Amino acid sequence: MAMRKIKSKDLAVRIGISEQNLSLLKTGKAKGIRFGTLEKTCRVLNCQSGDILEYNDQKD
Repeated sequence: MAMRKIKSKDLAVRIGISEQNLSLLKTGKAKGIRFGTLEKTCRVLNCQSGDILEYNDQKD
């Protein structure tokens, strides 16, 4: 987001989710993400899903 100079509020509006849900995604506290949301996020940020997703092997 910093590289694209886009604020969280603006990204949330452009991808159609709340700022609170975007915050959960950014902090890794979300349990999952819809493919549509991921696709919109990648489109807005001009990136690939692997650029913003990270695999974590920890069990909750």
